[in-house]
Amino acid sequence: MTRTPQDRSGEPNPLRVLTLDRLRRRTSMKWRTYPEDVLPLWVAEMDVPLAEPVVRAVTDALRLGDTGYPAGTAYAEALADFAGKRWGWSGLAVERTAVVPDVMLGVVEMLKLVTGPGDPVVVNPPVYPPFYQFVEHLDRRVVEAPLGADLRLDPEVLEDAFRRATGAGGRAAYLLCSPHNPTGTVHTATELAAVAALAERYGVRVVADEIHAPLVTGDARFVPYLSVPGAERGLALMSASKGWNLAGLKAALALAGPGAAADLARMPEEVGHGPSHLGVIAHTAALRDGTAWLDALLAGLADNRRLLTGLLAEHLPGIAHLPGEATYLAWLDCRALGLGEDPAEVFLSRGRVALSSGIPFGTGGAGHVRLNLATSPEVLSEGVRRMAAALR
Repeated sequence: MTRTPQDRSGEPNPLRVLTLDRLRRRTSMKWRTYPEDVLPLWVAEMDVPLAEPVVRAVTDALRLGDTGYPAGTAYAEALADFAGKRWGWSGLAVERTAVVPDVMLGVVEMLKLVTGPGDPVVVNPPVYPPFYQFVEHLDRRVVEAPLGADLRLDPEVLEDAFRRATGAGGRAAYLLCSPHNPTGTVHTATELAAVAALAERYGVRVVADEIHAPLVTGDARFVPYLSVPGAERGLALMSASKGWNLAGLKAALALAGPGAAADLARMPEEVGHGPSHLGVIAHTAALRDGTAWLDALLAGLADNRRLLTGLLAEHLPGIAHLPGEATYLAWLDCRALGLGEDPAEVFLSRGRVALSSGIPFGTGGAGHVRLNLATSPEVLSEGVRRMAAALR
């Protein structure tokens, strides 16, 4: 398995390449939601240029006019190769995969396969807000199993949630976020094996969102849920989207354990019509040829985590922060600052810095904000300075 305590790829740190003026020319959500005087450190977009192999693959496709419908298994094969080299996992079976438009739409399709209308879906708040939005829009019922005070899975709380979810009979699912957004927690093999055992005991089907899997730094080890004992009936979603900043090039992969192959085979054919062919090309190139760029990014993110820790200690010591081991997101506990349930609103109105409000992340989110640290050290420093100025 590859670990990246520091970058040895020879690639420049992608977080140090783009100027703020150049970034403000972008037209995506991050840069168009707020006025120009607001520094955006909120939605999960990175302030990076694309990896050159991705640019080359998409440009070559455009020159060829290769802009039709996606076909073949190149994406799954690239992910299987990446998983073997990166995580030491040889169990990703290409024949048990399907291309889906993106991770959350893939989650919806997986939940349709293993639950019905009104059935419960367990989640671990504070957690990615679309977990609530998509589950409820699907006419499923959210059951919360909050993380512990250490921001890790609590097996007793999880078991109680499984018990409540299945108490009346019927079907239930568990939507696992791994690595966890917003905390950056990397679940261990032991924790995931305990999840699998509980799921089998209570008949709960696990659907794992593993979109942040490539973004693990230092000595932490990402463990694919389908690799742990007892996870044979599990389903998972993976994508190169977060690791290589490809949200606008839509594509993801649904994966099934051996005991869930028949479930995945029931997914409607039309779901596979949603991914972008250019997205599949981009994601495949990232996984096959973009690992040096990824390693440089991970080293830069590790530097930014250390920088953020120091900046908070110096300028905002009232904020409690447990640095994550994955993602490029920081979960900040601002309750001691006395800013109410939504400190993000205060930082925006007084400091002109946009952060994600903790409230939509569910139980445990009030009084918190999520900060996107995938930017230059200069922008990150300015963001913290503005946050501190908002308290004066």
